[in-house]
Amino acid sequence: MPIPVILDCDPGHDDAFNILLAAAHPAVQLLGITTVAGNQTVEKTTLNARRVCTVAGIEGVPIAAGLAGPLHGSGIVAPDIHGESGLDGPGFGEPTVPVDGRDAVTFLRDTLRAHPVPVTLVPTGPLSNIAALLLAHPELAARIERIVLMGGSTERGNRTPAAEFNILADPEAADIVFSNGLPVTMIGLNVSHRALATPDVVARIDALGTPLARLCTDLLTYFGTTYREVFGFPAPPLHDPLTVAHLIDPDLITLVHAPVAIELTGTHTRGATVVDLDGVTGARPNAYVGVDVDVPRFWDLVVDAVRALG
Repeated sequence: MPIPVILDCDPGHDDAFNILLAAAHPAVQLLGITTVAGNQTVEKTTLNARRVCTVAGIEGVPIAAGLAGPLHGSGIVAPDIHGESGLDGPGFGEPTVPVDGRDAVTFLRDTLRAHPVPVTLVPTGPLSNIAALLLAHPELAARIERIVLMGGSTERGNRTPAAEFNILADPEAADIVFSNGLPVTMIGLNVSHRALATPDVVARIDALGTPLARLCTDLLTYFGTTYREVFGFPAPPLHDPLTVAHLIDPDLITLVHAPVAIELTGTHTRGATVVDLDGVTGARPNAYVGVDVDVPRFWDLVVDAVRALG
């Protein structure tokens, strides 16, 4: 049976590919998409989710707008990486896919209650919506099969030397998610920085020759430019689709069971994911943490998704 999934995202170039992968693969039943402020404002990330679904012909999947900022304090966005629209590069027409009338937390609540089996949540942006759901409806934890998220790192960050963007954008929300007792899988920068969209990968997608393939090529070209300018990467990493790829092919990513703590107060380390890979703290493991990935198999899944939807 397909895995029932709700994507919680902040599109974002890599989020766009995660939507395509979730919609295209028969192993996944995409129940809905919720959006959150992150790579850009929530108004822009919601528009971008609608744009991606429209271009890819993804219909009948509700899109619900979520929180406009973190649980506490002010938010951050990433125009230096994703552009002023959050999805710079290709040209988009007006989206035809509508927005659901419910806010993200209400949509999550209603869907979890109504679905006959527990649902897997796949957050690939700040964890604000997921934490708000758990705070407002703790009884619904039993309706969540697991949480598979992109965020954090076992090593260095990308927004600060210590913190990855998604966790830094709402550390309090991340702390709620990791300490809630739910099954959590964390796929962080230490894995995603190995999944680079090299020129060979871009050429494979472009060779499909469809309008969707050309749009994906434009997305990766823009993303590659910003990653080269900001970080000096030779090619852009496609972080977010590793989450759905893991659901499709559980052996794709090597996981270890480890304690993960979220740093909330450090002067230089707020938002860091402190992963005890060696068990030195004696803390109980609370997450499965990605440590390696089969990169060729990952790109095969992405290319096949673009082909299937094109």
